[in-house]
Amino acid sequence: MTPEKQLEIIKRGTAEIIGEEELLEKLKEGKTLKVKAGFDPTAPDLHLGHTVLLWKLRDFQELGHTVYFLIGDFTAMIGDPTGKSETRPPLSKEEIFKNAQTYTEQVFKILDPKKTIVTFNSKWLSELSPVDLIKLASKYTVARMLERDDFSKRFKENRPIHIHEFLYPLLQGYDSVALEADVEFGGTDQKFNLLVGRHLQKEYGKSQQACIMMPILEGLDGIQKMSKSLGNYIGIMEDPKEQFGKVMRITDELMWRYYELVTRLPEEEIEKMKKEVTEGILHPMEAKKKLGEIIVKTFHDEKAAIEARKHFEKVFSKREIPEEISEPVITVPENPIWLPGLLKEAGLVKSTSEGRRQIKGGGVRIDGEKVTDENIKIDVLSKEIILQVGKRKFAGIKPQNVKVSS
Repeated sequence: MTPEKQLEIIKRGTAEIIGEEELLEKLKEGKTLKVKAGFDPTAPDLHLGHTVLLWKLRDFQELGHTVYFLIGDFTAMIGDPTGKSETRPPLSKEEIFKNAQTYTEQVFKILDPKKTIVTFNSKWLSELSPVDLIKLASKYTVARMLERDDFSKRFKENRPIHIHEFLYPLLQGYDSVALEADVEFGGTDQKFNLLVGRHLQKEYGKSQQACIMMPILEGLDGIQKMSKSLGNYIGIMEDPKEQFGKVMRITDELMWRYYELVTRLPEEEIEKMKKEVTEGILHPMEAKKKLGEIIVKTFHDEKAAIEARKHFEKVFSKREIPEEISEPVITVPENPIWLPGLLKEAGLVKSTSEGRRQIKGGGVRIDGEKVTDENIKIDVLSKEIILQVGKRKFAGIKPQNVKVSS
């Protein structure tokens, strides 16, 4: 394959590439590239948002290059300040080790084990002496650090910025020096950290890496980025029926973004489906079911995907719910709205406290799928949903019946 064709494949779905010309030159040299992606093991489970980057790493592997799946066990003890309005609490070594083990099990659902080198940055960072750290710190200025959005905002708002937080991007950047990375990946929110790595490679006399930023995948609410802490995620190791049910909760518009970023379906096929939906040939629900099957099959198997679809159709499409359900006109303080508050507004519970108890007890379902996260927020303005509390209480929430109070 020509270097130009390789670059075309690499660029598909990316948000931004810095050092594209240098990357093309390395491809022309025919060398096996070292492709780095760092993950701080801050939570035990990966979700679909993480797979946006993992699929692109798989592209590099299929082009003959080597992926360095870097687990930031050392940097996780500092905590990445990216996007944080206050200092992030560090993790213990025990938490880090436990989470790191689950990562290595999950990533090979996508990555090729034969072309993946799993490594930990404590291997070289723990060996840095105080003198080494001072030398490292001397290669970047405070003014440059304060150009970073989250630091800049906190500085202007007189919020604390601790010195160790400045060390995080320096240490992540030093990872690229130690690995002599040709390419580093991250989300668009990681641009600053990636550029620090590129800068430090130059400072240490190394060839500079290309920085590839991938888009941030929105969560089930269609607004905020997918995050376990926000309760808007689809875990890649979740139960197949739960996975499928969550996919069916995303909006029709967001569905296409999921197709583009978390599946391997060719662009032409996605565009063909879009056209068929627009022309009324294909129902959006069928397109979404196909998406659900693809996702479940990827992380489980074909049998699980078929069973998950049958389960969904049994519960919803065949409407094993009352023929007549209430369709209340409700006023909500904001959208998305906190689920216990939505249950109260819909008349399914008397108070938000009761709503929380029902959720914790497993008595609440959205579109037939059990919800156990009391902190989840629901988008009620994009599509119709069916709420259920217990066996007999149902409410159909339609966007046209919802008013948002000012």
